[in-house]
Parts: sequence; structure tokens; C-alpha cells
Amino acid sequence: MAAAPHTIRMHERDNVAIVANDGGLPPGTALPGGPTLRERVPQGHKVALVDIAAGAPVLRYGIPIGHAREAIAAGRWVHERLLQMPEARGLSDLPMATRPAPDWAPLEGYTFEGYRNADGSVGTRNILAITQTVQCVAGVTDFAVQRIKAELLPKYPHVDDVVALEHGYGCGVAIDAPDAVVPIRTLRHISQNPNFGGEVMVVSLGCEKLQPERLLPPGSLPIADARGEALDVVCLQDEAHVGFMSMVESILRQAEAHLQRLNARRRETVPASELVVGVQCGGSDAFSGATANPAVGFCADLLVRAGASVMFSETTEVRDGIAQLTARAATPEVAQALVREMAWYDAYLQRGSVDRSANTTPGNKKGGLSNIVEKAMGSIVKSGSAPIRHVLAPGEKLRGKGLAYAATPASDFICGTLQLAAGMNLHVFTTGRGTPYGLAAVPVVKVATRSDLARRWHDLMDINAGTIADGQATIEDVGWELFRFLLDVASGRKKTWAEQWKLHNQLVLFNPAPVT
Repeated sequence: MAAAPHTIRMHERDNVAIVANDGGLPPGTALPGGPTLRERVPQGHKVALVDIAAGAPVLRYGIPIGHAREAIAAGRWVHERLLQMPEARGLSDLPMATRPAPDWAPLEGYTFEGYRNADGSVGTRNILAITQTVQCVAGVTDFAVQRIKAELLPKYPHVDDVVALEHGYGCGVAIDAPDAVVPIRTLRHISQNPNFGGEVMVVSLGCEKLQPERLLPPGSLPIADARGEALDVVCLQDEAHVGFMSMVESILRQAEAHLQRLNARRRETVPASELVVGVQCGGSDAFSGATANPAVGFCADLLVRAGASVMFSETTEVRDGIAQLTARAATPEVAQALVREMAWYDAYLQRGSVDRSANTTPGNKKGGLSNIVEKAMGSIVKSGSAPIRHVLAPGEKLRGKGLAYAATPASDFICGTLQLAAGMNLHVFTTGRGTPYGLAAVPVVKVATRSDLARRWHDLMDINAGTIADGQATIEDVGWELFRFLLDVASGRKKTWAEQWKLHNQLVLFNPAPVT
């Protein structure tokens, strides 16, 4: 028997709803309390609930996501070709820190088993990271890492992994250009991620522009400085190295000293306030803003109530909600910082002769998202409803609790890289179209927006938020499920699917400076 027609309307003002049924709905389907479909509407796509005049706003989430290019009759499929996208909201005359903070009781008593670091941060994993100053050394480092995993790691059972921090930067770039600070501080701060336990080891070529002392100058490594240690660098061009294997053996010798110290560490019970969670979405569809992202937003509020740090990002995917963000800022200064980051990115896009509309992908549109305005409204809800207390420019490190906006491009890989630099020790990633995205440095919890995706990708998705659309669970139910799962993953009691399959994307540094 065919399932009953099911649509999702996000706000009482909306004049469209999305079709929730697997496979969509055929023409002639009578919607409960609504019109009869005039044409087939695919799953996740919008149907007009009433007649919409040419030029009239099309409303989803209670806001105009576009204006009708022609008259749209009730029951028609409303897709991107029928919509004129609104202009971007200006960055003046915005509500600045006007929304009262929610009256929440603290969420107490929640803990996880983590690795306490000497600088006070806490890791959810115990990993040796090998920093690289330049792409030129990547092949040698990768060869050495494979040997470390095969020959050394079995001797140190309390070390979870060895990770090479490979990237495409370090030379052939305008390293003294003002914007070069972005990739340099990003790599510097990634090297200090809590999951690496303060053990910093560097592989350098020798002739690159990004010299080790520029990447990690004195005073930038408080844990090593406290031990009175100099920066640990293996330079491949050192005259002591005769042949390839000499380089590799040098890396192995240096790595073993770090492995010994990491192996002495043990998990201890710490409060949930030590979590630093980055939230992101990729391969988004129209369900993202109806199921997964609201559930993540509810979980984000739980984390903030527990005293933890949560960061959301993706500048082009929140730009159209800037008025919501500035209103939620904890102070006018935070609101001004949000405006600063949006203006910086507007100028960056303008230099490339594109605008925010370049964000939306063919997959987003196939999943029912007509444009970046609609996508932004669904993306922003994963930040929850807490006040925004911190704003980070790209590559900066988070140094406070509560909700933060870490400015990043929307690219999955660049956003994840920058959130690593900000200090996240756990990552939540929602997807509707599906992606095997993962990071080697932190566990990545994948949340599916649709039950069909969760069934088909049953060994890639960790949480199924599609149960919300199916009527089997509420946003609150899935939010609590995610919260408890995060504590289990942070403690090492559970592994994410990406961890189990060792699905890891490479780091991608954001480099807005010129390449020479």
C-alpha cells in the first residue's frame, strides 16, 4: 500500500511545503487539507499550497526565499527556475544584540572520559600528529607514517593513531602578503589541536618559504616551552641525510620519543564542558533544515547548557541570516565582529567576480534547495538558539566557552580544517545527499537528514534524523540521542563509522593570498 501523502511546512506563514514521501508524489495526489498536485513533485521539493501571483514572495521558514517569475498555481512544483533570488541583506541597520538570552537551567552531571592536556584542554583521542611545513615533504612523510603504523604503533597501545598533517601550502606563495596570515595561523593552530596531546613534531624540506620557526615561533607551543624543549624538526635537506631511507629513519626515531610520552597518558573523567564541538553540513537537501540541522541545533543548546563550546561556520551559508545572527549576539561588540567577517567575505567573493549564489550545488538543487537563501535558512538552525559569544576570523583559535561563530568558507574540507584549527575535539556533520567525508584528527559524527539515506548508507551514517520526518521521533528526541552519542564517542566507548572505515579527507588550507 502506498504511503499517505506527507508534506512538511516549516512556518505558519509559508505558502509552500516540501514533499516528504520517498520517491516523491505523482500528479493527481490530493494533499491533506491542501491542493491536488498538478505535476509530479520529487521528494524534498516544494509544492505551492496556494496560488502565488507573479512577483509575489515564495515563503519558506516564514521568510521570502525568492519571488515568483510567473504566476504559480496551487499544486505546482516550485523549483529554482520559477524563483528570482532576493538581493543579499545589507550589513547596515541590523539588530545588534537585541534578542534576550534563553532562560535555561544549567545541564549538570554529564561527563566523558578524555585526555587532559598540560594546557588545560582535553582530547577525545590520543594521536601523534606530524606537522609539515610544505607539500614537498608529503611523500616522504607519508612513507614514514606507514612504517610508524606498522612497526612502532603496535608497541604503544594507548596511542590511537599517527596522522600526517599534509597540505598544499608552504612555498610558491606570497608568504608576506597580508592574507598569508590565514593559512599560517591555521596550520599553527591545527598542530596544537587538543587531540594531539601537546606533542609537536615537524618535517621540513629546508628551502621552503614557510620555515619551521615562522610556522611555530618561540612561545607558540606552551606545553613544549614548559618542558624546556626546542621545536622538534626533521629537515630533509640536512647534510646528515644520505639517501631516502636516512630521512625516513630520522622521522621514525623522532616519532618514537613522542609516542612514548603519548602512550603514558590515560583517559580520565572530565565534565562535558570540556567538549569543543564543530558543527557543519554538506551535501545538503531540503530536509537538512527540517530534520538533521534542527536536531543538531537542539543538541548544540544542550552542550552550551552543559558548559561546552560549540562552533558553527560556513559564511556563505549563513550570510542571508545575518540579521538573525547579530540579534543573537551576546554583546554589540560580538555583533560588530559578525558584520566584520561577513563584509570581509563579501569583498573576497567580489574580487573573484562571484557572489553568494555560487555556493549552491547541483546536488543541493536536486535535493530540493532552490537557492542559497533557502539553503541558508536551513543551515543556520544547526547553531541552536544560544547567544553567540565569540567570533573567530579564519584560522583563529577559540579561547572561550559557549556558542561561537568561526568564519570559514562553506567548502566541507576547508571548513573542517579551520574548525580543527579553532580547537574542536569532536565534529558533527549533517548530510542529505550523502558524503563519506571524514577527518583523521577528530571523530566525525554523521547525521542523515532522510531515512532513505540512513538505510542505504547504513554503515556510513551514525544518526538518522529522518525519523523526525517519518513521525517516529521529535527534534528533541534526536537531539538527546546525538548528545548522548557524542559523550560515548568522546569517551572512546563508541567509534563513528568514518573512524571504523578510516575515511579521512585531506586538510585543505584556506589561502586568500596570491600564489606566485
